[in-house]
Amino acid sequence: MNRIFVSVLAGMILLSCKKNDLPVAQSEEQALASKPANTGNIKTRILNNSLHFPWEILWGPDNYIWFTEKDGHVKRMNPQTGAVIHVATIPDAVATTRFSGLLGMVLDPNWSSNPFVYVVYNYFDSEGDYMQKIVRFRYNGTTLVEPLILVDGIVGKDGGDFIHNGSRLAIGPDGKLYATTGDANLRFELPQNPTKLNGKVLRVNLNGSIPADNPYGNPVWAIGFRNSQGLVYAMGRWYSSEHGETTDDEINIIERNRNYGWPFVEGFCDRPDEQSFCSANNVKEPIFAWTPTVAPSGMDFYDKNEIPQWRRSLLVTFLKNRRLRQMKLNGDGTAIEEVHEFFINQFGRLRDVAISPDGKVYICTDNGNNQDMIIEVSRGSGM
Repeated sequence: MNRIFVSVLAGMILLSCKKNDLPVAQSEEQALASKPANTGNIKTRILNNSLHFPWEILWGPDNYIWFTEKDGHVKRMNPQTGAVIHVATIPDAVATTRFSGLLGMVLDPNWSSNPFVYVVYNYFDSEGDYMQKIVRFRYNGTTLVEPLILVDGIVGKDGGDFIHNGSRLAIGPDGKLYATTGDANLRFELPQNPTKLNGKVLRVNLNGSIPADNPYGNPVWAIGFRNSQGLVYAMGRWYSSEHGETTDDEINIIERNRNYGWPFVEGFCDRPDEQSFCSANNVKEPIFAWTPTVAPSGMDFYDKNEIPQWRRSLLVTFLKNRRLRQMKLNGDGTAIEEVHEFFINQFGRLRDVAISPDGKVYICTDNGNNQDMIIEVSRGSGM
């Protein structure tokens, strides 16, 4: 669990240390071990196993599963039969690797009057730079039309790698669009700079204008992230999942104008240099962290009756760790009190999760080879 990090607390000092030489609050290893799951209480059904790198899945107002695929496709799936209906191919969306392309999507909550589809994707601009933008489309009942760029200028690539692009979208009860962005592997240039859009949680109005109460007068809502791929509002709070580097994948509670530390803090403020940075920069610590890393991705909140053991829980999909974790929140949503694991290595890399109004859960894989799947999870005979 060694790691090399750079800190500029007193002016670009290079350090090397062992994170496990110091106490780590609320790490999975030391505070809250995962417990065996009662898998007899649930059952699974593969709806379709011929998808290509789905990123976002969500339950649509038409009672279909809507999903994106990284190479630019927006599609709908019949949850009864698994049949797929092509909605649109976004022509300028470009997936250069399995980590980029068409990523997050959310549908307007006032769908009957505003059938808008919001997506975030990578593209090449007129200068040949690999970038990322958030675009709103209108669904005309068949396809997506009338693109409107809401946010642009998000960097998609450092000098060499097409990585750390995030990105998850969600609409809050305040009627604002929230988005996570990755640092594009430009850790020292972007995440701590509030004038830049990378390594942030963004917040804009649904027409792309800037809300008056945003802290910096631009789309930035919170700063200091490496690569957040999960975002959900629950119990009066925003939660995100975060990819660490070699230590400290995180679950965070997102608050306005807070700093989440990257690249000068990984996980908790437990080293002396991290403690100094946290005190000086309004850093909010995660509510949970993993070392070694496990690559948490999509996340949703379960508050249904279909699977009673999952109530009041964050459901988080994992790529490197290849499982679904149920992370039960305490009564006020400020801490995780139980962790249970499901589908360990059963379906491969798990990318995202969605929940239907009747409480069924849907997860998608990220294995490639046109063999990715969406799996339905429902109440088993043991309940």
